[in-house]
Amino acid sequence: MVDLRRKLLAETLGTALLLAVVIGSGIMAERLSGGNVAIALLANTLATVGGLYILIGVFDPVSGAHFNPAVSAVMALRGELSKAALGPYILAQLVGAMLGAWLAHAMFDMTILQFSTHVRSGIGQWIAEAVATAGLLLVILRAPDGRAAAMVASYIGAAYWFTASTSFANPAAVFGRLFSDSFAGIAPSSAPGFVVSELIGALIGLCIHRALGQPRAGHPNVVESSGEALEEPRSTKRA
Repeated sequence: MVDLRRKLLAETLGTALLLAVVIGSGIMAERLSGGNVAIALLANTLATVGGLYILIGVFDPVSGAHFNPAVSAVMALRGELSKAALGPYILAQLVGAMLGAWLAHAMFDMTILQFSTHVRSGIGQWIAEAVATAGLLLVILRAPDGRAAAMVASYIGAAYWFTASTSFANPAAVFGRLFSDSFAGIAPSSAPGFVVSELIGALIGLCIHRALGQPRAGHPNVVESSGEALEEPRSTKRA
């Protein structure tokens, strides 16, 4: 059985690599796009979709590949992650997000320690974060067996474009992006609104899942978690 230390290592590494992909591709896109923001966002989106899909596949067997405190919190509420492991999971994700930002800066010969000045605020962006996170949790909870990685990555890629906030949908991603004054960054003053919106969105996603009822017969989520799931959380994916 995979022990908690290995799970936390997987969450730290997975979140760090996810943020390195998001921020690093943002830096590269900004440098190569010639000031065309749409092209930069497209490049950032494609890299994030590909990176997320791969990272879920790599780390899912170890930790469930959450990479996201909102996801971990919902899984703890559902009994699929032990409540004792929730705090360490979140800490590992936050540390990983910060390290991922620093790794991206190091790869591009930038100042390692920096803080974003990219203000992202307003009711529209907060609503967008709630929508993005609610949709993410809904996809995670209802994805058919073996398809969650592709569905989560695809949903996040779509949400980059249909949400006003470009779909952070992840408090750890918000935290990591605080440390990058790049295309993908978010100013510290904007972070609280994003995080609160994401947590509300996660609860909305869980409520919608429950309102829809159990998936059809044969769907992997028909069988609710047992006591064993407290030790070995099933695949929950992202984001």
